[in-house]
Amino acid sequence: MPVPTTALPRDPHARGVGLTLALVSALAFGGSGVAAKPLIEAGLDPLHVVWLRVAGAALVMLPLAVRHRDLLRRRPALLAGFGLFAVAGVQACYFAAISRIPVGVALLVEYLAPALVLGWVRFVQRRPVTRAAAVGVVLAVGGLACVVEVWAGLGFDALGLALALGAACCQVGYFVLSDQGSDSEEAPDPLGVIAYGLLIGAAVLTVVARPWSMDRSVLTGSADMDGTPVAAFLLLAWIVLVATVAAYVTGVLSVRRLSPQVAGVVACLEAVIATVLAWVLLGEHLSAPQIVGGVVVLAGALIAQSSAPARSAEDPVASGGPERQLSTPGTTT
Repeated sequence: MPVPTTALPRDPHARGVGLTLALVSALAFGGSGVAAKPLIEAGLDPLHVVWLRVAGAALVMLPLAVRHRDLLRRRPALLAGFGLFAVAGVQACYFAAISRIPVGVALLVEYLAPALVLGWVRFVQRRPVTRAAAVGVVLAVGGLACVVEVWAGLGFDALGLALALGAACCQVGYFVLSDQGSDSEEAPDPLGVIAYGLLIGAAVLTVVARPWSMDRSVLTGSADMDGTPVAAFLLLAWIVLVATVAAYVTGVLSVRRLSPQVAGVVACLEAVIATVLAWVLLGEHLSAPQIVGGVVVLAGALIAQSSAPARSAEDPVASGGPERQLSTPGTTT
């Protein structure tokens, strides 16, 4: 899930804390799909799970929204973009995808976003990208072909893959939009942007998901996690408090102590964590070619992000990456 930040000076002594926070954020984001899928399989619509996640997190973050209410006047377009793309779009597409395909596969497809950002820069904005960045794109696409096992005639549900790709595209749209004007001296507080993004995302999802039609009885029962019954409210609490609120906040705090590129590289671990958790907790085993393909996708995303040319005043979107930055884009699902 994308997290906004501003380009701040980094204290070398804070890097250890920053790396720890980045790992915690990756672990928290990576656990969202594993907790959500049992709820979906228990009878909740994917959009209802997304609405519960976003609305619950928005309530928790409401005091921060009140504190930074001036953002509504100063950055309305940015708040709308974050709410529509980074919150509602990414999460709705991702949760709908995991209802049809394995969690790890959905997140690996979503991690094509860094490559897609570079494609936007090169072919839409017609700006140069490095040769290494192009190699990263090729690796990501090739790795994805292994993940979906194209030699078997598209081994996964086509709609599920399309939804996962939609999550990646929502990230690209967020990156392109949020980069505009974020390098000013009055850059918005990232926690305030997150708070309003969640509120706007909850409002949009309320219209789309129609939560009043939700089967609330699922939340009072249990959900099956690979044969083990788990209380539904505990899974929901994890999704809201850990996989959303804690994940976003620790992500912001980590980037403010690290360089954007280092934080983005650590963020790539989210896909690995999600795949391992889905394997252990949900029994979603991947074949050897799919594991190799996942590693290649992550390598391509890492190269595409870390080798992008440095951003300048004339090159506003040249530095792209998975899920963690605003001023230099670089979740989750």
